[in-house]
Amino acid sequence: MSVIFIFIDGVGIGPEGEHNPMVNSRWKSLEQLTDGQGLYNKSEPVTSDFLFFHPVDANLDMDGLPQSGTGQASLFSGKNASKIAGRHYGPYPHTATRHLLESKSLFHQVIEKGFKPHFINAYPDIFFEKMNRRNRWTCTTLMASSAGQKLNGLEEVKKGVSITAEIIQDAWRNQLNLDVKKIYPEDAAERLVSQMEYYDLLLFEYYLTDKAGHSMSREMSESILTIFDRFISHILSIKKREDHLVICSDHGNLEDLSIKTHTRNPVPLIIEGENLSGIKKAQSIMDVPGLIKDLLK
Repeated sequence: MSVIFIFIDGVGIGPEGEHNPMVNSRWKSLEQLTDGQGLYNKSEPVTSDFLFFHPVDANLDMDGLPQSGTGQASLFSGKNASKIAGRHYGPYPHTATRHLLESKSLFHQVIEKGFKPHFINAYPDIFFEKMNRRNRWTCTTLMASSAGQKLNGLEEVKKGVSITAEIIQDAWRNQLNLDVKKIYPEDAAERLVSQMEYYDLLLFEYYLTDKAGHSMSREMSESILTIFDRFISHILSIKKREDHLVICSDHGNLEDLSIKTHTRNPVPLIIEGENLSGIKKAQSIMDVPGLIKDLLK
């Protein structure tokens, strides 16, 4: 039994209306994962034997707008990084909270239980050059590398064992001029599910949802959600029933294109798989690591 953890950056649960691109009947995966309701603030929580959908808090008892650095550190450790830092902070990890990712993260926790995690995102050489020059790790790369994982690069993309941030590899070809082929969201889904043979926990980070929210662009939002919807839909259609798909975010943003900033809206926590009727209730993003560990058996 394995767990796929899809971290979607900057997706909250907001009201219906013209500024919320999440409310769209075209997103079949989101309808499926909310028991036909769609992802907006009037959708009722779902707890069944095969589906768990609940809005959870990302504000963490702190004033101000949640940020990625502390939000992700909380999501990936189960600790309140915002309180430790004394404020919401981002986009990179706060100095006071780096230890949560360096030694106490979800990856470290599942390794201690005897399971094997893997961060499937790939990064181009330019990312590693900038990271080494500035010593600015993202939360996910700091967590994975601190847990002993070699981060994926061009070689792993060409081998078909890792996934680029935008899923379909367009940016690597068109913006970075790298020799990688065009793939479709379904191809990326096949690639991810094929790696479940080797790992107990697979993490994929989709940050373009947050970027689209900051852009306030309906066109960009529709484009990246189309790719994401096809990616998730295919994962659901091909993964083993006993394996679990977990989706969660670090803060709101994309659900309100009328503003450029993050929001204080709750974020979706979705789990799809088997034997979920007895799952523990979740109140905030800090509950996610514990739930994932409970799923790994």
